Amino acid sequence: MKILITGGHLGPALAVIDEIDNKATVVFVGRRFALDQEKTLSLEYEEITKRRIAFYHLSTGRITRLLNLRSTLNVLKIPLGLYQTLAILKKVRPNLILSFGGYIGFPICVIGFLLRIPIFIHEQTIKPGLANRLTGIFAKKIFISFPGSKKYFPRAKVIVSGNPVRKNLLAIHKKPFDLDKHHPVIYFTGGSLGSHSVNVHVEKILPQILKKYIVIHQTGKIKQYNDYQRLTHKRNKLAKGLKKNYYLRDYFFEDELGYVYSVSDLVVGRSGANTVFELIAAKIPAVFIPLPWSANQEQLKQSEIFHRAGVGEVFHQSQDSKHLLKTIEKVIANLEDYKINFKNVELLYKENAAEIIVQTILSDNSA
Repeated sequence: MKILITGGHLGPALAVIDEIDNKATVVFVGRRFALDQEKTLSLEYEEITKRRIAFYHLSTGRITRLLNLRSTLNVLKIPLGLYQTLAILKKVRPNLILSFGGYIGFPICVIGFLLRIPIFIHEQTIKPGLANRLTGIFAKKIFISFPGSKKYFPRAKVIVSGNPVRKNLLAIHKKPFDLDKHHPVIYFTGGSLGSHSVNVHVEKILPQILKKYIVIHQTGKIKQYNDYQRLTHKRNKLAKGLKKNYYLRDYFFEDELGYVYSVSDLVVGRSGANTVFELIAAKIPAVFIPLPWSANQEQLKQSEIFHRAGVGEVFHQSQDSKHLLKTIEKVIANLEDYKINFKNVELLYKENAAEIIVQTILSDNSA
């Protein structure tokens, strides 16, 4: 059996790929480059090809709420994406398609449906985006992470699988560095691409925060902002006592993240669904900085789940960096209370989410 996996959420896709193992042949359709205007290899390309899985690059457009030259060019690329999709599907001839949402997954599912290939989708976020809501109309089964997402899809198709979390993230496989934990450890991250806004906030409070804490900082490597190079230069100018507390990387590979999570007392960064479920699984409190323009304000809603449960705080990107420092200090000072409160969200995490998805798609396709 051959399964084509695609979509915008890499974390759960990798968890499912690892669960499939040798039960089927997997091919992946995604973006070879992180950004259209830059030729930096995407994390999905790096992680998929590392597993020796066939990777097919798809260049397609998307519909956004913004109206400008770039959004217009994006719309014009949609027909190209459909044509490329048809060529890929005719070449690969998969038995089924599993999409993890987003604009990349949409044309694959549309053309796949027209070719009568069974479609399965996984919705990661608390409020589905347009692509998955439309794809849900003709999908055979719809897996969701949050029970509250049921209302957006045909009920008979929905399975509350939870969000698959990569097992590698819950164990130490590779140490990217040897950390001397003489202070509480804070992991700042903006996701695989990094976040320039998060990086700027960190930069403004860096001298103060390094006096009290050890900082692991994943910046991303988008050339437009040059954050990694700029912060590396800044790190080199720090006093020796502060420099040893600052661990800087452009991004971490999957086999390195388990160690990062194992030493971290607090995570500060975006509140994508993937991060939310990883932190529930690892029981690490967070200060979330929700992406202001995330679709349907999904990141804000997800950060509020952490806040209401008492396992994290919310810092809004428009607030002053000094407030971020105060929020971090508040969580660190009450760290044990935040950790105890993970009992309030533990039901959201299903340890066997990947297994549920794989068993369902394989049994459904063989019926």
